[in-house]
Amino acid sequence: MNTITLQEITAASVRDIVALTVTPEQARFVAPNAVSLAQALFHPEAWYRAVVADATPVGFVMLEDPSQLAELPPKPYLALWRFMIDARFQRQGYGRCALELIVDHACRKPGIAELLTSCVPGPGSPEAFYRRYGFAPTGEIDDGETVLRLPL
Repeated sequence: MNTITLQEITAASVRDIVALTVTPEQARFVAPNAVSLAQALFHPEAWYRAVVADATPVGFVMLEDPSQLAELPPKPYLALWRFMIDARFQRQGYGRCALELIVDHACRKPGIAELLTSCVPGPGSPEAFYRRYGFAPTGEIDDGETVLRLPL
């Protein structure tokens, strides 16, 4: 397998990242990368990276990382806001490797004890992927999405 890294998105790579897409059946589960990047402009806590296999962009990740704010909230956590692997690169282990890098990033943040994410329930939902990794439902529903937690 290729070496997977999380790389900053640059002027040279942004078009490649925006061009990445999931399957049409998965489109209801994750926003297009262009929308995510636009939203990141208005959220100083947004930490986003390209998922790269060797030199090939294969996905995108965006976290809510309150350590990027001037003041930490009383109970800090990281949240996986967006995560996608392009349809051409799915089922090749890239998602699992990228998630391991995301968890490693979260574990290196002082005072962070959990990684949260949420997903739309239903057929084709990424919930099973997250549960296989160790995320568990919190019992909360946020804007119609099941909230999952991974203790760090």
